[in-house]
Amino acid sequence: MDTVIEQEVTARKKKKAIVIISITVLALVAGIWLLRTTLRSTISKSEINTAVVEKGSVENTLNATGEVLPEFEEILTSPINASIKKVLMDAGNKVKAGQSILTLDKSASQTEFEKLNFQLQSKRNEISKLKLDLNKSFYDIRSNNDIKQLRISNLADAVENAKRLFKAGGGTREGIEQAELNLKVAQLEKKQLENEIKSKQQTMQIEIKEAEIALAIQENDLRELQRKLNLANIIATRSGVVTWVNKNIGATIAPGESLARIADLRSFKVNGNISDNYMDQLRNGMPVVIRINETQLKGHVANVYPSVQNGIVSFDVQLDERNSKQLRPNMKVDVFLVTDMHTNTMRVANGPAFKGPEVQDIFVISGNKAVKRRVHIGLTNFDFVEIKDGVKPGDVVITSDMSSFKNSNELTINN
Repeated sequence: MDTVIEQEVTARKKKKAIVIISITVLALVAGIWLLRTTLRSTISKSEINTAVVEKGSVENTLNATGEVLPEFEEILTSPINASIKKVLMDAGNKVKAGQSILTLDKSASQTEFEKLNFQLQSKRNEISKLKLDLNKSFYDIRSNNDIKQLRISNLADAVENAKRLFKAGGGTREGIEQAELNLKVAQLEKKQLENEIKSKQQTMQIEIKEAEIALAIQENDLRELQRKLNLANIIATRSGVVTWVNKNIGATIAPGESLARIADLRSFKVNGNISDNYMDQLRNGMPVVIRINETQLKGHVANVYPSVQNGIVSFDVQLDERNSKQLRPNMKVDVFLVTDMHTNTMRVANGPAFKGPEVQDIFVISGNKAVKRRVHIGLTNFDFVEIKDGVKPGDVVITSDMSSFKNSNELTINN
């Protein structure tokens, strides 16, 4: 009997323990569910960023990189073989047009100039001598031609005399024929001499022309060398700032080698780079927005370079405000190429809440609540997102990442 009672007591204790454990587990599960539900539908105001829907323009842009460069930069190069003698200006110095930047040792080129000048004088003397020689030869030929003409006249008289003598009975037929033969020979000789005179004239003109051409070539060479010697005085052609100068005094400089750069820092442009994947969208004249910290400058694409290097296309941007105080040489900037624009449309500041798809769910604040709304997204850029519907101007939108509340339709905002 005692054994049966003990078994019943033990069984009741086990049932009671099972009930207590079950109730505890259920309470714990209910508490966790209630806690999760409460947390998922509540958010602190300090955890979110908001923006007000407004009317304005939204530009669709392509992101690129850029570098600020002086719109005008002159590169001074050496026109001759020389060496750097003295540096008069350092980088950062302001210069005016006509000021000397550095001086070169031009002794080798000056010696070459003098040598070429002597050769030119010698060539002029040769041409004068050639003209005298040719004129003398021509004069001699003309003199011989005049002598031939006198002989022909004399032989013609001899023919007439032979004919008169034959009529008078004192001459013979052979005498007449011999006189006529002598006349024909003299006439042929004169004709030959006339042809020689004509040929000599042509030859003389060609030889003089060739000599004059050679002289003109040497004169051009001398003028070109004189021009290079003048350019070897490395001076600024316009006012600006020296951005770089070769300070290697004594270094040998080849023609075309850079010596200094002068920039006009009153006017700038931007050299941009973008992936060649967007090359078909890049065109001259398209609007551009340049971002420098919190400042935006507008401009347009002025030139697209045809070559592609390492998958990158380069282009130049002409700024509307070329003398902005924000611009500095070689400054790196963000470049936004405007491919499309909508004006007078609803827009809101861009943020992590906008993931990219055309149809998105966002939260709009109403009092201390945040209500989910489905909207259609239009153009987007770094600053703004176009919202086509689902909101109205003045609505306050949460722009923070709300992906953890994707299953919630309404949130309570705690202060």
